Amino acid sequence: MACYRPGERQKRKPTWSEKNPDGRFRPYSFEEITARDKCSLDLFWLRDESLEDSASLPAPHLLAREIADDLEGALDQIRGILGDLEARAAMSGGRRG
Repeated sequence: MACYRPGERQKRKPTWSEKNPDGRFRPYSFEEITARDKCSLDLFWLRDESLEDSASLPAPHLLAREIADDLEGALDQIRGILGDLEARAAMSGGRRG
């Protein structure tokens, strides 16, 4: 936010440059934006170093199992909430509030 300077656009200074490719504030010209595929504003230039080493990723079936376990856990929580809500509705005769 400090780099963005809302209300003071004329005082904005980029922190990104060829010499500082990790700078977090980078302006783009209208021409650069409109030259992008479908004129997308999904702009990024910082890399997540952890994503670059794909050799260290677990096997696909292990990733799928972890995702399935997370989804099953979330579904169990939702079922618990639903059960509580249904019990409350039954106690109040199905009325709202």
